[in-house]
Amino acid sequence: MSDEEFDEENDEEEDHDYETDLDYKIENVVATVSVELTEKIDLNQIARKHAEVEYNPERFPGLVMRIEKPRATILIFSTGKMVVTGLRKAVEAPRVVEKVVKNIRKAGIKLANPEITIQNIVASGDLHTNIDLNMAAIVMEYAMYEPEVFPGLIYRMQDPKTVFLIFSTGRIVCTGAKKKEIVREAVLKLNQQVRELGVAKKDISESEYQDITFI
Repeated sequence: MSDEEFDEENDEEEDHDYETDLDYKIENVVATVSVELTEKIDLNQIARKHAEVEYNPERFPGLVMRIEKPRATILIFSTGKMVVTGLRKAVEAPRVVEKVVKNIRKAGIKLANPEITIQNIVASGDLHTNIDLNMAAIVMEYAMYEPEVFPGLIYRMQDPKTVFLIFSTGRIVCTGAKKKEIVREAVLKLNQQVRELGVAKKDISESEYQDITFI
């Protein structure tokens, strides 16, 4: 190989657009809610007003309320704390909380000023390459792989701070991010790392990559 050909090959590697390889979607958004109360919430009062809720204090201290549009499950506690799960988009949280607060008020309970905090975004994806997990556990810092306990490698990315489950098929789960932009940044960085560190065993042709979808 001539020097010119070598330089051209290196240029191609340096110019590789890892963004075109991205394939992931947000599966779940978890948020917490705090409200102002004059006294603790009587969850039995809500259960009597709304027959569709679930409340069994002997099994679980919180009341379970489900909202259809946007679809979400809400855990409500007597302290006024709530946990919202099942959302696909963080921007849907205010609409869900508004409906929950309205349902609680219909039961004759006064509460105000709900404050919503996104705690975790869970995304799944595909790196479109097989991964040598044994090698990855060696060359990737903050990685743990115990196949006799769990089939995936656990990788604690430090920046952005997220946690990945990585499987030999290239499938991934990303958790720990609080913004969808962080999810994208983390997946992009991981996609670049596995290829540059040489743990990607077999790439699928670029023509088979799915178009990137932002949720």
